[in-house]
Amino acid sequence: MESYKQEFIEFMVDSQVLKFGDFTLKSGRKAPFFMNAGAYVTGAQLRKLGEYYAKAIHDRYGLDFDVLFGPSYKGIPLAVATAMAISELYGREVRYCSNRKEVKDHGDVGILLGSKLKDGDRVVIIEDVTTSGKSIMETFPILKSQADVEIKGLIVSLNRMERGLESDKSALEEITDKYGFATGAIVTMEEVISCLYNKPYKGTVYIDDTLKGVIDAYYEQYGARKEA
Repeated sequence: MESYKQEFIEFMVDSQVLKFGDFTLKSGRKAPFFMNAGAYVTGAQLRKLGEYYAKAIHDRYGLDFDVLFGPSYKGIPLAVATAMAISELYGREVRYCSNRKEVKDHGDVGILLGSKLKDGDRVVIIEDVTTSGKSIMETFPILKSQADVEIKGLIVSLNRMERGLESDKSALEEITDKYGFATGAIVTMEEVISCLYNKPYKGTVYIDDTLKGVIDAYYEQYGARKEA
């Protein structure tokens, strides 16, 4: 595992973004873990988060793209922080763009915030986590309605590795099948488990044998089919 991935897992724990226990998700599933990207609230946290996203994007897609698109609302600070990190880490200038929930008809008019989109722009979409792919159903037509853009891929912070809504594949795999662009994540839940299972972090074992059994049972019921 790349060092930045382990650092990111520890960063999620330190930031109380990744928690373990008993949670009811929007889908109705009862899960033994939960990720809340809304818990990144300080300047230092957002700076580090942008760096982790930048490194994952560099590894997954390279830097041959023009725009980072962060769907509102959580995607807005992600796109801004990551665009800044790409500039600082790699000396590459990419534009950020997000959408409004409602079209603005005065001043800076339209549905977009940040950069306007132009024909030929190569776009990477950035989100916190994708469980069902619903947000892409809203984002994809917005992007395509604004310009003839090429979507290079989607990057999320955590791949939960659960079945999507329409098959036994993961939500990220379903997105690739449906829309034809690549997907990736900073880390997967498999990597999280490998990093934390029976390995103390700052004196605490976050995933012990008992919790590991609960997580295994959860994936028996909801886990995505692994690619061959």
